[in-house]
Amino acid sequence: MPTVASHSVLAWYEAGAADWAAARQAAPNAQLAGFLARLPSGARVLELGCGAGDDALAMLAAGFDVTPSDGAAAMAQIAEARLGRPVQVLDFAELDEDRAYDAIWANACLLHVPRAELGRVLARIHRALRPGGLHYSSYKSGSSEGQDRFGRFYNYPTLPELREIVATAADWQLLDATEWTGGQHGGGEIRWIGLTLRRPA
Repeated sequence: MPTVASHSVLAWYEAGAADWAAARQAAPNAQLAGFLARLPSGARVLELGCGAGDDALAMLAAGFDVTPSDGAAAMAQIAEARLGRPVQVLDFAELDEDRAYDAIWANACLLHVPRAELGRVLARIHRALRPGGLHYSSYKSGSSEGQDRFGRFYNYPTLPELREIVATAADWQLLDATEWTGGQHGGGEIRWIGLTLRRPA
């Protein structure tokens, strides 16, 4: 069973993949540059929830060995055509590699995982990283889990709640926790949280 709260989340991205990709901004991800600056040249990076491939494209252009993936097959197909390389269709709960990556980038995708399951997903990410490997994820902040106006489920955590989940998920070192106000699909602004974690060497 998918990790995301309901099949409706994946169904939304499957049905709206083309419109989503067309509406995305091509501007560089503000958090990505700082994350990549922490990595060695040519590092092997797994991207979870790659969407239309914007971040993967930037990482490839910077010389990183990128494995893009997305939970929605239609989105993966769009990214694959754009990137000119295979894109895995991968649910977070299916990540089962051991010490395979120098970094795992998960921008604006783990926010669909129920809080009760997020720790298990973070444990899988920890296992898939090599010792010393880095992980980045971002979340829409809020007070309780729920759906947005498009019917998509979000875990809407606070930063203290995320810290607690991380602390109990695996042996993580928290390198950075950042909060900012930013945009979202459909317009308007929301509070965001970004976490950079390290699997200790």
